[in-house]
Amino acid sequence: MIEGGCFCGAVRYRMTGSPQSSAICHCESCRRASGAPTVAWVTVDREKFEILKGTPAAYLSSPGVVRRFCGRCGSALTYENTNHSGTIDITTITLDHPSGFPPTAEVWLEDRVPWQPMGAGLKQYQGSSLG
Repeated sequence: MIEGGCFCGAVRYRMTGSPQSSAICHCESCRRASGAPTVAWVTVDREKFEILKGTPAAYLSSPGVVRRFCGRCGSALTYENTNHSGTIDITTITLDHPSGFPPTAEVWLEDRVPWQPMGAGLKQYQGSSLG
């Protein structure tokens, strides 16, 4: 089991099994939601993810997309897309041990800010890796 949570500890979660994928996203939506030039995500099967403590706040960031975050400290936690309802994306950095889940790809490079370096050796996608 792999656990994680927000900065202040009000929200804790658990995922079981290994992630399907791990990627760095450059899209404008992720950048604005996080206040950072990129966001690292791990994608897991929805049924393998559970909230252990607290209730994350939710924000409908675009049609069919819900981003959840801690209502107390603001830590971005998850991304859910109705087009991919069988999975949930979890912010890698909120995992208790994020170093165990290095990214293998970068997505939405068409939105990358020019001064943000690209990851050497990662698969590169101009848009989504889902096609």
